[in-house]
Amino acid sequence: MKRETRAGHEGTGPGAITPDGCAVELYARLPIGDEPDIIAGAVPAGAHILELGCGVGRMTHPLLERGFTVTAVDESPEMLARVRGARTRCGSIEDLDLGETFDVVMLASFLVHAGDVEVRRALLRTCARHVADSGCVLIQREGADYHTNVPRERVDPRGFTVRILSSEPVGDGVDSVRAEYEFPDAVWTQTFLSRPLTAEQFEEALGEAGLRVDKYLTRDGIWVRAVRDVERAWEE
Repeated sequence: MKRETRAGHEGTGPGAITPDGCAVELYARLPIGDEPDIIAGAVPAGAHILELGCGVGRMTHPLLERGFTVTAVDESPEMLARVRGARTRCGSIEDLDLGETFDVVMLASFLVHAGDVEVRRALLRTCARHVADSGCVLIQREGADYHTNVPRERVDPRGFTVRILSSEPVGDGVDSVRAEYEFPDAVWTQTFLSRPLTAEQFEEALGEAGLRVDKYLTRDGIWVRAVRDVERAWEE
């Protein structure tokens, strides 16, 4: 059954478009950066990772190659069809309850910046619900200038250009962001809602889910390792 496009989200270009405006064919082309190395350096070797919002497996496959076990979750069956070597589950992250816990839960792709506060809360509750007591949650945040350094573009040496064309306020602290990906043979666009979060707001959101920052893994603060907030759990 095809899911309806999420409000405020839209995508254009060849191939299937997911409910949040992502183009499957585009993400199958995009290379992965140093994210798998950041993750591998932050968690125990051979850990079982629950990857929330895995897409076509751009991070899944490098993590498998590094010896991790991965359970990959995405709401798009077209995305999941591209994933190889991992256990997969198709469905909404917000509603996910696998009835088990994992060494590592990963929430990448800036999902923590969901425009809808209730969606963000549900995402973080899912993280907290599935992380083992001794485990951790890895979260990817937007950079500090993500919404202010616009328009901007990056020309990839592999022959394509990524542009953030605009980030316009739409009310209640939410911006509508428009991105464009230009390849020699195709162009894709994505429009999505994003809520900027200061470090303090981000940490407060973690606290609501019973989590706390353990360590900022990168100097720019984009990758974060969180753990269960034991003191908060005792208070509750």
